[in-house]
Amino acid sequence: MANIPASIHNNIPRFRWRICALLFFATTINYIDRNVLSFIMLDMRFKAEMLGLEVGSILSPAHEAEFKANMGYIDAAFKGAYALGFLMMGWFIDKVGTRIGYAISIGVWVLSAISHAFVSGFAGLRNARMMLGIGESGNFPSAIKTVAEWFPQKERSLAVGIFNAGANIGIIATAFSVPLLFNAFGWRTTFLVTSSLGFLLLLLWLKIYRKPEEHPLLSNTELEYIKEGRAMSSARIPWLQLLPYRQTWAFATAKFCTDCIWWFYVFWLPSFFADNAYFRLDLKTIGIPFLVIYLVSDGGSILFGWVSSNLISRGWSVNSARKTTMLLCALCVTPIFFASYTSNLVVAVALIALAAAAHQGWSANLFTTVSDMFPGHAVGSVVGIGGMFGAIGGMLFSAGSGLIIGSEKNYLPLFLIASVAYLFALILMHLWVPNIDRFKVKEV
Repeated sequence: MANIPASIHNNIPRFRWRICALLFFATTINYIDRNVLSFIMLDMRFKAEMLGLEVGSILSPAHEAEFKANMGYIDAAFKGAYALGFLMMGWFIDKVGTRIGYAISIGVWVLSAISHAFVSGFAGLRNARMMLGIGESGNFPSAIKTVAEWFPQKERSLAVGIFNAGANIGIIATAFSVPLLFNAFGWRTTFLVTSSLGFLLLLLWLKIYRKPEEHPLLSNTELEYIKEGRAMSSARIPWLQLLPYRQTWAFATAKFCTDCIWWFYVFWLPSFFADNAYFRLDLKTIGIPFLVIYLVSDGGSILFGWVSSNLISRGWSVNSARKTTMLLCALCVTPIFFASYTSNLVVAVALIALAAAAHQGWSANLFTTVSDMFPGHAVGSVVGIGGMFGAIGGMLFSAGSGLIIGSEKNYLPLFLIASVAYLFALILMHLWVPNIDRFKVKEV
């Protein structure tokens, strides 16, 4: 294929970025559905119902400890199901294709999100969360595979950074909408309203998405540009054949070490701000801190995605660009343990915002390394394997979090782990794969 002259790259149509926008919207809905519970669990009426107490009862410290321990176990169950789902969905999406695989994933998570409105205790809530975990596990394998199909290598980390920013917008939307919906209609209707957005997403996905080669709205010029920088291999790799590769374990190890930290932010930050004696935020006042944290986090996702892509455009190797950017992200997380010491809300929000932004930048680059190293048809499976290990790490971390926090409301040990997790993960990843590059695969 003849290379497209660099002088006309800027004039190439940009339909591929519409696909990226669709992935952004999907990730936003994904995070709204998974994060509603983190805010609803602050409400005393919800706590009383889950504990089997009369609504309006005053909760003792023992009740609070029991509630937090159970919520930790429920969140661990969600992540366990998410881990299993990641493994299945990654393989399934590679098998049936992104369009159908993602549509089925969306359908499962929407129905599971709706089921939250009908639970009556911890057991029912656990079952609903497990089904949600299985359905939502298809989001990132689908999205990363879509980026590998639709974007040349030099644009992938930016594309991943943009759609990954939808996670933060989803959390912000949840922080502001849940209190309004909850106060007006109660927690059951809140689940129904927020989960209904998934039906719109499903319709848009089925209407808009096709592979680049099959899309009627994609110009030949843009298709050639995508294919020029895609380097998609035709070799077939059975799923089990991916396990012996060091590249698979580099990705999985990094996910295991760091996904649990993001899960901790998503599930427990509302409780951290509500439990802190200096802050005492509630559903009515928690919106602004979350707006700041996750807008900054959005910026980090896009910024660090751009940094990596820009370094490659300037002639850096893929290995140097990705790992240098990930090191910057890891260093930005290290001060977060001070958030558990400070009595100043602004300082706490700033530290958490910096760490969240760094995580999203880390995640954008880490995801992109899969399409850097593997042929496109294996990307979904590798992301699924890594996502499974990330969810297992999150499950273990979450199961202990509820017990550590308990009635003492001690978040320091968890923040200390967060401060060193990324540096540790990067060291392990470098030991597994000293040089990030596409490796040769055996055709079968």
